Amino acid sequence: MKRLFVGAMALVLGAVPAMAQSLEDLNIQIHGYATQGFLYTTQNNILTTSSSNGSPAWTEAVVNLTSQPTPKLRIGVQARYELLGNLGNAITLDWASADYKADERFGVRFGKVKVPSGLFNEIQDIDPSYTWALLPQGAYPITSRNSALSEYGSVVYGTFKLGAKAGKLEYRGWGGEVVMASDDGYFINQREEGISFTNGLSGVSYGGALHWRTPLAGLMVGVSDRKDNQWITAITDYNPGFAYYNLPTTLPGSEIFNAFNVPEVFAKYEKNKVMVAGEWGRLPVSGMVTLAYLPNQPFRADQRDWYGMATYKVTNKLTAGVYNSQMFDHQMALGPARYSKDWAISGRYDFNSFLYAKVEQHFIDGTAIGYDYSTNGVTPGTPSAAKYPTTRLTILKLGVSF
Repeated sequence: MKRLFVGAMALVLGAVPAMAQSLEDLNIQIHGYATQGFLYTTQNNILTTSSSNGSPAWTEAVVNLTSQPTPKLRIGVQARYELLGNLGNAITLDWASADYKADERFGVRFGKVKVPSGLFNEIQDIDPSYTWALLPQGAYPITSRNSALSEYGSVVYGTFKLGAKAGKLEYRGWGGEVVMASDDGYFINQREEGISFTNGLSGVSYGGALHWRTPLAGLMVGVSDRKDNQWITAITDYNPGFAYYNLPTTLPGSEIFNAFNVPEVFAKYEKNKVMVAGEWGRLPVSGMVTLAYLPNQPFRADQRDWYGMATYKVTNKLTAGVYNSQMFDHQMALGPARYSKDWAISGRYDFNSFLYAKVEQHFIDGTAIGYDYSTNGVTPGTPSAAKYPTTRLTILKLGVSF
């Protein structure tokens, strides 16, 4: 009942067009959106919800405020309330930054800044801006969106014209500290196994991206690469069995993540009513876990993901889309827990400039993404956090923007 009430209130508040206002005297803009989602799956529960029974536990409300005190300086902040199954139910800071643009060739923003990696990372927090109810999860996992979206640091950016026959080149470079809160969805299965990241996880991260706006109108080809330094964090290990050995049921431990790179290659083509895009990325992670009873346990993952998507604007109000998204962990044993293959068919209808709806059907093969132990009744620590190798997911989503 609480979830439905919060979702209804968010939609009602967001539907008031008067809130979408330009405070000209102060040169301030206030915008935002609110969404209420409903998930239904044929078998496994997904995204920590009870989706096999039909779940409305997906509520989101976002408000951002920007000010431009001078022509070259813009200041802004964005806050988000999000509830997704057993995750969230809190207000978080998406970003808060000052942006100084000297000219087309050079600008800098600093504060809590969006990380300009990949094709969608800078806009994945703006649901009204894209067709999909759920972006490809191999590249943009919604349960870790807050930590993937931004970092504490700075970004430099600019554009260089290459001539009429060569297009133009956009560059972005960034660096700072990534912070993953202890309740981040990345840790959900570890928490259900009794391992908690006491202070979350944080570390230095930096990278760069190039976007080539080709001479072919509407075609952009890009590449980005992010480097994360070694991260070390404290963990706690809860196990009632410790009492048998006259030990506390909760003991300290540690986890080390070795330095790694996250390369991504992507392209996007837009013309008239058609959009086609694709992306490939790799996330190789390795490290060491030390627990009271299992010292120096190495771990390794090597995730390769890609997707291809297309949308078509059927009418001024109706957009249809399809994508195929796949992810494989090359360090996992053969079986459904090694991969996730997802075909998605989507439709979006804009009732007016404020109100929209999304309907999406997913055909998911493999259990590598989106499942946790507790909502699926699976024993923690088993190879898979889901009971069945395939899942059919239906999503209904209603949103308002202002």
